[in-house]
Amino acid sequence: MRVLVAGAGVGGLTAALALHANGIAATVVESVAVPRPLGVGINLLPHAVRELTELGLGETLADLAIPTGRMSHFDRHGGLIWAEPRGMALGYRWPQYSIHRGELQMALLDAARERLGEAAVRCGTNLLGFEQQDGLVRARLRDRATGAEEILEADVLVGADGLQSTVRRVLNPDEGGPLWNGIRMWRGVVEADPVLDGRTMVVAGSNATVKLVVYPISARTERASGRALLNWVAEAREPDATAGTADWTRAGRLADVLPHFADWRWDWLDVPALLSGTDTILEYPMVDRDPLPRWTHGRVTLLGDAAHPMYPIGSNGGSQAILDARVLAYELARADDPSEGLEAYERARREPVNAIVLACRDMPADRVLHTVAQRAPDGFTRIEDVLSPDELAGISSAYRKTSFQDAEALNTRPSYTIAPPA
Repeated sequence: MRVLVAGAGVGGLTAALALHANGIAATVVESVAVPRPLGVGINLLPHAVRELTELGLGETLADLAIPTGRMSHFDRHGGLIWAEPRGMALGYRWPQYSIHRGELQMALLDAARERLGEAAVRCGTNLLGFEQQDGLVRARLRDRATGAEEILEADVLVGADGLQSTVRRVLNPDEGGPLWNGIRMWRGVVEADPVLDGRTMVVAGSNATVKLVVYPISARTERASGRALLNWVAEAREPDATAGTADWTRAGRLADVLPHFADWRWDWLDVPALLSGTDTILEYPMVDRDPLPRWTHGRVTLLGDAAHPMYPIGSNGGSQAILDARVLAYELARADDPSEGLEAYERARREPVNAIVLACRDMPADRVLHTVAQRAPDGFTRIEDVLSPDELAGISSAYRKTSFQDAEALNTRPSYTIAPPA
């Protein structure tokens, strides 16, 4: 079986490694000529960390990433509303990690080239279109440097080519563009003193108005300097604005984001100083797409953001792409026919992930945080005077709905790597 993967992001490269681990040949095509460690931080939930660990990347993750020990919600005055352990403290055998997206992508790329061969990852190559004929997919490719075009045949085509997926557009030509919810996001990475215990993901404010997320992402920075490489995400609702281009490399301006947080100074974090100390700020509209009724058409399927772009809530984007990749490779490896394997992959993944997409649009945790802002606009001394026990419990239940499987179920589930014959 020959599988062509469009896109060398986290999902596409994990798919190539997972296919290789299960004895299936894979080629990856990527439009970017020279991939670089760009972007900001992401989180990997324990179920995604398990999959990467089983692909032999556990030591790499431990070298690069910060194990997230706690998630804490605060109001805009820095008052603690709710906190809960994360990762192994919740009973998982694998940690939750915070990591620089670019460093993770480069680690996956290095592993793919080492295991599959340099020629298996073709950068600077655009996928222009494809057709299916006689049980094969014929993909039309263009070399960006020379303009030369070619047809590459494969048994399966996997669209892991992101939010603006060419594969998704060919399969769903009338879909239209991404859907904006009115929230503008700014992101950045800055070296600073550790926040709190150095292992906490901080969420402050509410996406009903203004919200901030801060967490450390680099074990190497910590070892080298004793400081933290902090990833921050600032959100502001702008209902009367237009979304602009959904391009995660789009430059943002400090002058646009700083006024939202001008007086957010607490004993343990000076937010204006954090934002002002950031060299490169990225701006992005919070967008997703409506869930699709099907991902698979014959020998072609979708994966990751191409299949289910979602709001960045609950650490799901990269984690779900990694799970897609592992299940795809598993189902293809044990199927008698590639089409059967793709249908089994979709049955296993599409409905659960579509449910997460919809849950992220209506996150009860943010409603609780907004309730705090309404009831205690000037802050509080005891959160118990502001929220009932049931309201506080609603935050935990919301994250269980979107992000956390039963730990025992994950810990005891058989591997998605099929053992080779003895």
